[in-house]
Amino acid sequence: MANFSYYIARRYLFSKKSHNAINIISLISVCGVAFTTMALVCTLSVFNGFQDLVASFFTAFDPQLKVVPVEGKVFHRNDPAIQKLRSDQDIALFSECLEDQALAIYQNRQVMVNIKGVEDQFSELTDIHKLLYGDGSFVLHADVLQYGVPGIGLAKSLGTGAYFETPLQIYAPKKGSQINLANPATSFRQSELYSSGVVFSVNMEKYDNSYILTSIDFARNLFDQPDMVSSVDLKLKEGVDVADARQRIQTLLGEDRFKVLDRYEQQEDIFRIMKVEKLIAYIFLTFILLIACFNIIGSVSMLIIDKKEDVHTLRNLGAQDSQIVRIFLYEGRMISTLGAVVGLLLGLFLCWLQQTFGLIKMGSSTGLFLVDAYPVSVYWGDLLLVFVTVVLVGYVALWVPIRYLSKRLLA
Repeated sequence: MANFSYYIARRYLFSKKSHNAINIISLISVCGVAFTTMALVCTLSVFNGFQDLVASFFTAFDPQLKVVPVEGKVFHRNDPAIQKLRSDQDIALFSECLEDQALAIYQNRQVMVNIKGVEDQFSELTDIHKLLYGDGSFVLHADVLQYGVPGIGLAKSLGTGAYFETPLQIYAPKKGSQINLANPATSFRQSELYSSGVVFSVNMEKYDNSYILTSIDFARNLFDQPDMVSSVDLKLKEGVDVADARQRIQTLLGEDRFKVLDRYEQQEDIFRIMKVEKLIAYIFLTFILLIACFNIIGSVSMLIIDKKEDVHTLRNLGAQDSQIVRIFLYEGRMISTLGAVVGLLLGLFLCWLQQTFGLIKMGSSTGLFLVDAYPVSVYWGDLLLVFVTVVLVGYVALWVPIRYLSKRLLA
């Protein structure tokens, strides 16, 4: 019976062996599995921490949901499917956006930039105010003046600082026109942006080094797209589930013409890279775990030799060979499971210490990085994955060697 084999295995694990070396090796086996499990928990939690840190920056800049065309760069602002969203019960804010590339010239410097034209409610749609630096305010237009809010890296490249001493010159190619080599200036539409006295910093090169926020009217005039938008940005009402709303809106618009992106999908490339790095770390540590399981094999092998007389006694009492083999399998599995539990607890404790006290710093100088200590976020799904991995790898790694050794003993 399985209960009989489990009972004997539990007695062997926690009772004193005739050879003290077996106790020591068993303890080393548990520690080996526990430390590898702890490393898995801590490593995956640090990757989660960095992912949450990056997501917090995008949360302040990107909308909750973003509707973009499946084909092409723009679509008509009065599209009937899009107009349905204006009165949708789950949507609190509806904002149009037009984005394209242009050339920015300031005094003697010129840089290719992304002009992002947004509506006035952009500051309500996102948490852009958390990203602003400077003595001015987030203003997109006033009367006939059009204002631009550049990324902090772009402001440095152009040499503007938070305030433009002179208007920023913006050039974009005219639609459908060829470059006039004799007079290239006639092939471009030109406009000016004034300073609102602030710059934004997302701490992401993609935004900080190339983006300028301005009014959507400026972008439409510059790119000669009076009735077109490149995306529609949405903010949901309080309490609405983002995933459910995204799926419902996608069904409403249809998948053949529009895509509805959440914040993670808007930055799919970055988060995909982070997931790949996390997966590689997980696989690498799983191989280390497999090596740690060899300690368990050694411990159980010595136990088999130590309990040779017990095996003969059990056989004489009527125990079947399969039950005796199962005793040593249970022994190895209990060592693996005990190590997994201890490792999970140690990993959670270390993650708590890092979250609370920031023991491991990013660098020797405070303020050199975005955060002073390594960020940590514990996901319960990762804990379950680690526990299942440790137990499964331990069980599989022990199956063949222990069955082989046990049968040799019985022979």
